[in-house]
Amino acid sequence: MAAIIDLTGSVAVVTGGTRGVGAGITRALLAAGAEVVTCARRPPDAPVEAAGRTARFLPVDLRDPEAVAGFFDRVRADHGRLDTLVNNAGGTPFRMLDEGGAARQARVVELNLVAPLTASLAAYEVMRRQTGGGTIIMIGSVSGTRPSPGSAAYGAAKAGLDNLARSMAVEWAPRVRVNTVVLGMVRTELSHLHYGDEDGVAAVGRTVPLGRLAEPADIGDACVFLASDSAAYISGASLHVHGGGERPGFLDAATVNH
Repeated sequence: MAAIIDLTGSVAVVTGGTRGVGAGITRALLAAGAEVVTCARRPPDAPVEAAGRTARFLPVDLRDPEAVAGFFDRVRADHGRLDTLVNNAGGTPFRMLDEGGAARQARVVELNLVAPLTASLAAYEVMRRQTGGGTIIMIGSVSGTRPSPGSAAYGAAKAGLDNLARSMAVEWAPRVRVNTVVLGMVRTELSHLHYGDEDGVAAVGRTVPLGRLAEPADIGDACVFLASDSAAYISGASLHVHGGGERPGFLDAATVNH
């Protein structure tokens, strides 16, 4: 993707951009020529690099509105502008609804829905004042479009995030484009916690029509496209990067061949 799309001269922020999917997005943006600032509560074990370039890291707690506003003010002061925000930070432990209590479930919603809203509001204050506006990309999940036992609050937050993006796309047009990348299963350094060893990962991959889990680079390429002028007329959209989704269970249960 980097060989096709040139983001040289643009500035991007990737929340949670230091590992897993976030690092894949960061590397893709770096390879396309963008200056990339990543943020998280803790610094990465090693800098995120690609194509001989390195992302900058700044610490911030995305659940603290004042800290978030200060973070984006610093990005604008240091880099002159902000062209792209990728709201990637999020996640959840596996926990059935009746195991954690309302307060724990609310924290999941705070991280996966309220924090992206907070970051987007702060980014908008930068983007709306600059020539060319900007673009915001939400990292969604198929958990927001289907039942998600064990991660119900996460799925509810991701459903809300997609709707939030559509409303932002209307309210903030034409200065700022807002879209959602809807992820399926992605292979990261933490995949073993969800799918087991290599045989488990391969078995899970075979349930996907394209025959494998996504790689972080697949998500990164989608974000590079949405951040570019090639997507200049795309806003309020949900781009599904899920390998074709999930094969319906009834097909395997049926007695006829499909």
